[in-house]
This record gives sequence, structure tokens and C-alpha cells, in this order.
Amino acid sequence: MQIFGRFDTKFDDEFLVEQYLYINEDDELITTNDLELKLKKKRKHVVGTIFLFNPIMSPIGYNNNTKLRDQGYEFKNQFDELNFNDISNLFYQATKNNYKGKLIEVKYLFNLNEANIEDTIIIDKFAVDIDLYNSNQLTMFDKDLNYHDPFNMPISGKWVFMGVGHKYDPQHKGIKKYVKNIALHAQKLGKEVIYIYDRNHNIEDCIEHSYFLAPTSPGKAKDTRAYAFKGAFITNPPKRTRLA
Repeated sequence: MQIFGRFDTKFDDEFLVEQYLYINEDDELITTNDLELKLKKKRKHVVGTIFLFNPIMSPIGYNNNTKLRDQGYEFKNQFDELNFNDISNLFYQATKNNYKGKLIEVKYLFNLNEANIEDTIIIDKFAVDIDLYNSNQLTMFDKDLNYHDPFNMPISGKWVFMGVGHKYDPQHKGIKKYVKNIALHAQKLGKEVIYIYDRNHNIEDCIEHSYFLAPTSPGKAKDTRAYAFKGAFITNPPKRTRLA
């Protein structure tokens, strides 16, 4: 598997605005030029979309220890091949058998390319911005680079795997609604919405409650989440999977 992404920046913020996984045929490698050619025929090559919370990615030759700009990276609005991380390894294990020769798009609720933001003031800023999204007021993070219009965004492929997480601060009702609207929009476009669920909600209620378990988790849940994610991708297209 190869990973490709396109970064952009505004002020001091860095965003991963586009990302694709390519599941290689045996002994195959593609270039960014090959990727661009495949993306000209998205309907043929992109089978689906995975939605996650936010990216923590870097181009090959760089890392996520500091900002890319501080490492001398030049933002040229073009695709780069990206390094693997833990979730990339999981994606490879899950897709390597049934998705060869295909692209999977990876989208994020928030494109800010920064680690460990879940329990920080950044999430509070996201919540404020989401409430302002459809107004003419300025947002704290760039509206176009960091967020999606959940009612009009393009979504590639025939299915969407929602792996954005399931825990929301009670004060962040706008974020929970943002997630729900993305899933509903995917359904409206005719996409099959796929997710991991557990006994807290039955399979049909997860969209209403924006309850989509992330593929990775710290602690005791790490192995069971990974196992469920790989189980979802045993088939092509993937299937909704209950956590064991």
C-alpha cells in the first residue's frame, strides 16, 4: 500500500486537505503522476472513502515531531507520498487482500495536521467554528482548509466508512451534529454508510447518535477495535461490524 496526500497552510496552521490510499497489485509501485491519472477517472479507481477525526501525517523525508514548515517542507499544492503510521499499518492489513489496484480516499472531520488535539482548547475552537460555518463571520481556523460543508461536499466511491469516534463533550453539540450531517449526506448521495458499533446502540441508531467507533483505541480496546476494523474489510464493499 502507498499513501498520498496534499498539504496546504495558512498562517501558522498546516492542513492535510486531500489523501488517498492505493492498495498495490503484487510487486507494483505507483508515482504521484500515476495517481493524478487515476484520479481523472475517480469512478473507476476510487472504491470508497474512510472518514477519521483529524490527520497526523507527514511526507516521506519529514516527520510529525515539529511543523512541516520548520523542517523545510515547501507547500506546493501537489501530492506527496506519505509515511506510514499506526493507523496506516492497520489499513494495509485490512485492505491488502480484497482491494488490490484500487484507491480509497481518506477524509477527516478536521484537516488540521496536528497530534493529540482531542483534549485541548483546539476542539473548543472547532466547535465555535462549526456553529459559525454557515454564517458570514470569520472562523478561527480557515473555513475551506479545515472543514467540510456537510450538505454539499463531494464523496468518492460507493461507500463511506465512518471511523471518527463516538465521544463528544456535551458542550460540543455542533460537532456531533456535523458528524451526523456528513453521514446523512453520504446516504443521500447513495453511499452505503459503514461503521463499527457496540452494545450501547443497535446497528440502525448509530447515525442518529453520531456513534461511530474509531478503528484504533488506546488500552484494552486496541486489539478488539483493530480486529473489528479488519473484519469490516473482509468483504468488498466493507460491512457494518459489531465490536466483539
